[in-house]
Amino acid sequence: MPVRSRILYVTDLAYQARGRRYCDEDILLSSRLRNDFDLALCHPLDAAAMMDDFDAVVVRNSGPVLHYQKEYDAFRDRAAARGTRIYNPLTGRADMAGKQYLLDLTAAGYPVIPTVERPEDLGLLPESDQYAVKPKAGADSIGLDFVSRDALHDLTYGDVLVQPRIDFRYEVSFYYVDDSFQYALNAPDPDRRWALASYRPTESDLAFARRFIDWNTLAHGIQRVDACRTPDGELLLVELEDLNPYLSLDHVDDSTRDAFVADMTASLHQFLEAAPVS
Repeated sequence: MPVRSRILYVTDLAYQARGRRYCDEDILLSSRLRNDFDLALCHPLDAAAMMDDFDAVVVRNSGPVLHYQKEYDAFRDRAAARGTRIYNPLTGRADMAGKQYLLDLTAAGYPVIPTVERPEDLGLLPESDQYAVKPKAGADSIGLDFVSRDALHDLTYGDVLVQPRIDFRYEVSFYYVDDSFQYALNAPDPDRRWALASYRPTESDLAFARRFIDWNTLAHGIQRVDACRTPDGELLLVELEDLNPYLSLDHVDDSTRDAFVADMTASLHQFLEAAPVS
């Protein structure tokens, strides 16, 4: 009988997320992954102490790390020192590393909501009635504020990002396992981010999302590309989530959910079989 790999599945089942039930999603996923792996669940604060007994650590709905930044940094350091396999790998260039990527993508000319971090760069932003101000280390809209253009000069810069407030028709998210597109969901009502509906992407939509998947260069893992549709039909990146993206699996049909679980399972097997990153 082949030896089954041991997976430590990191989740905060008690985290209260607006419009989402993290616990339901992780109960579902972990129960399905047990068909292929020996699996144990643990809270993110316990992961560093427990991970040495497992072949890999899967980080799922663990909540915003800013709530436990010191412990998360210690987890990353320990994993790097011991060569622990972390899924998603800790080499992600997007939300996993903070919001710097929004600045990098803006500078590189990608279709992203224009983002600056210095007062001398405010002139690079388009005119808007209001501007979004968010912490560089923010997540889940924590610390997000909207201010007038005049108020931008009174901000304390260094740890915040500034973007124009976009008048968008709807938000849409594209979900990937490794570099394989799985499904898309959109929020038809801009005021109800998590009231989601199935969305059939066009080839142009998929080409948009794929640019960011390719940019991030993660060989394995789960990613969510969040975008908004402007009144003129253009898609702009809102967020590239590569740390612990919520998957909204309760909003897809059974066949789509089954296909996602199958692809995630296959990805984990390939991840465990690949040579460790030195």
